[in-house]
Amino acid sequence: MAVWIHRIDSLLPEFSFTQEEASAKMQEWARDERERRLIRAIYRSSGIERRHAVIRNYDGDGPDSFFRAGFDGSLKGPGTAARNAIFASESRHLSVALARKILDNCPGIDAGDVTHVVTVSCTGFYNPGPDYYIVRDLGMSLGTERYHLGFMGCYAALPALRMAAQFCEADPGAVVLVQCLELCSLHLQLSGTEDTILANSLFSDGAAAAIVSAREPAPERCAYRIEGFRNTLVPAGEQDMAWRIGDHGFDIALSSYIPKIIGANIREFVEPSLSVTGLSIADVDLWAIHPGGKSIIDQAQRSLSLRPEQVRESREVLRKYGNMSSVSILFVLAEILERQTEAGEEKVCAVAFGPGLTVEMALLAALRAPSASPDERSSGKPVAVQA
Repeated sequence: MAVWIHRIDSLLPEFSFTQEEASAKMQEWARDERERRLIRAIYRSSGIERRHAVIRNYDGDGPDSFFRAGFDGSLKGPGTAARNAIFASESRHLSVALARKILDNCPGIDAGDVTHVVTVSCTGFYNPGPDYYIVRDLGMSLGTERYHLGFMGCYAALPALRMAAQFCEADPGAVVLVQCLELCSLHLQLSGTEDTILANSLFSDGAAAAIVSAREPAPERCAYRIEGFRNTLVPAGEQDMAWRIGDHGFDIALSSYIPKIIGANIREFVEPSLSVTGLSIADVDLWAIHPGGKSIIDQAQRSLSLRPEQVRESREVLRKYGNMSSVSILFVLAEILERQTEAGEEKVCAVAFGPGLTVEMALLAALRAPSASPDERSSGKPVAVQA
């Protein structure tokens, strides 16, 4: 029995800024010239042009200022509880708006058809959470099953899709709404360490959702057929990528060695994972590499001997939106379905990375309809909304 991703849609916070603007602001806050030089170098080589955030006012004396000057003149950020309160407020609006958008744009499936809601986030917690408000505000059955995958990191969209596929395999009538929502900007830190400067240069806010079911997609609709999942751990990266709750937001360890660790290990994971399905790396047409950073895409492309066009969408998502943690891989998959190509089937391999170092892989078949217009395609272009 085939299980399908029928549609992918996304939303962005309305406020955005260029990478140049972010670099200038971080240099303004820097403690010394060494830190300013490091900021300039990291931001300049990031491969990012613009990012979105729910924070609209980062400093100043206003009541909505995120950082304020302390008695010693240094900037002080809000505590974890205050940051999480912003997450609760902003994510509730975004999650309901996105769920409504994807169901409005998915012909043949409405709110009453949804049997399971799976939400994903590592940047905030509250209960009742987004899953509750999606079910209540969209008028879904009060018996809709709800699940949340929390604090997993950038790879979490793929376990969520795997969970959705398992629901559909167990119950052919299941319709699963998967939603990833990350507000990484809430955990901006000003410690001046290389880890935090690197994290500050990459992360951004966004949300994306997918509809998964065993229903056959309409012939005129583009869709993904799910063909399998694999995962592994790379213990060598345990200390290089980690995510912990601190007193002033979540503290991330993000070593500059991560791309090299990924580059040294990705092929020996991907090759046997594909061979189980009778495929080789050369049989995969397109790759959705998690856009965790320019160097990560570079290392994956080099290690897997991929052509530039095979990872084009990963670079485009990084350039236009930055690293939105678990949300990013869904943006990449949406962009791949937007490719203007002839009707037919293409093999797509999605690979994402997270703390641990954890590696998740999904093998998909992108089915392109013969006469699909942009409005009829399965993916939805990101839309910025005001929360």
